[in-house]
Amino acid sequence: MAGMTFTFGSGVNDSIFGKSQAPIRMFLESQGELFEQASPLSKLFNMETSKSWGEKMTGMTAFEGFQPVGENGAYPEDETQEGYSKAVEHEVWKDSFSISREAVDDSKLVDFKKKPQGFIKGYHRTRELFGAALYAGAIGGKSKVTFRGKSYDVTGADGKKLFATDHPSKLGKGSQSNVFSDAFSVDALGAAETRMQQFKGDADNILDVSPTTILIPNDYKAKKAVFEAIGADKDPATANNAFNYQFGRWNVICWTYLNQFLSTYTDFPWVLLDEAYNEAYGGAVWFDRVNLEVRSELAGNDANVWKGYARWSAGFNDWRFACCGGISGGTQLIPTGVGG
Repeated sequence: MAGMTFTFGSGVNDSIFGKSQAPIRMFLESQGELFEQASPLSKLFNMETSKSWGEKMTGMTAFEGFQPVGENGAYPEDETQEGYSKAVEHEVWKDSFSISREAVDDSKLVDFKKKPQGFIKGYHRTRELFGAALYAGAIGGKSKVTFRGKSYDVTGADGKKLFATDHPSKLGKGSQSNVFSDAFSVDALGAAETRMQQFKGDADNILDVSPTTILIPNDYKAKKAVFEAIGADKDPATANNAFNYQFGRWNVICWTYLNQFLSTYTDFPWVLLDEAYNEAYGGAVWFDRVNLEVRSELAGNDANVWKGYARWSAGFNDWRFACCGGISGGTQLIPTGVGG
């Protein structure tokens, strides 16, 4: 597994547990790789590394661009400035498991598979749940969420909730909305995509946002509605099967972990994301300060203890990477009685 480091305490390899060290390490690595491959975190967050206690997230206003100056004209001086900013502090995460001397004596091989599997699954499940808690809090219109007894901020760098109707411009160019009341439909999808493509920066310039991903909870109505809208190249609602321009244009993430944190909705919430914009400008950002470190050591009770240590943080910065639909009180995309 990339990013996992191991340390073996003095005397472990020479003890009764010596033969188990390499197999357990290989098992942890292989299971870790499987979880990483299946995880949507890298599609929902801009994954970065950090070398300090925390990170400041910010953005820059766009350049005005080239100006016509005529023959031998002077070069105009363009300028940009820092936009809204936000700081996040890295959290320390720990866990451990142990294998008893008696388990080795009695050849209880199940402990050599089940406990390491539960340990590495717990590590990756924690990361998934943490990310889902942040997104679900933002979808639910919260400013902070509580996860495992600690509070985490889910606002954007502008101080507003991630999905809000009144995101301000730092340069006073007017406010914008990225939360919509419309239930999911093929028309609402098209309208939300168009609205995102019209998002402007703090200097009132179009930013070429282009959403590519639909995020939904694990809900049968959500899956049915989304794949009915994008799953066929013809429109099944029309007698002549008119062309469906949404076909083949979207990645869909059905994130089961969202369900644990979302409240009951009459219409399921749905999120559109631009992964390229998120990567370039840092909308949802995840910082790994210390990748998982695992050490094996002998305890005073003759057990073999495996301890895991990691540091990471995550949060939201530039709201323009995403919009959310199906939220009561959001801006209405399609007037009542228009479209489907």
